[in-house]
Amino acid sequence: MTRDEVLSIVRENIVMVLPEVDATLLRPERSLSELGANSVDRAEIVVGAMAALRIKVPGSELAEAKNIGGLVDVLYRKLSG
Repeated sequence: MTRDEVLSIVRENIVMVLPEVDATLLRPERSLSELGANSVDRAEIVVGAMAALRIKVPGSELAEAKNIGGLVDVLYRKLSG
């Protein structure tokens, strides 16, 4: 799976949890908080993406993700690693 495919899965999960968010705002440099996601929303997005990718990532590794691109990087590394 490519990094772009992981990004697509993350975007799909964002749209499921935050359907009111304009899809043009789902860029790698944006944080989930900027999009209006609260802590529960963020957890749902991350858990949904991990489930879709069939991986588990420790919270300590997820903490380094400061934006959508960072989250994709963490998930992709775990998937590839």
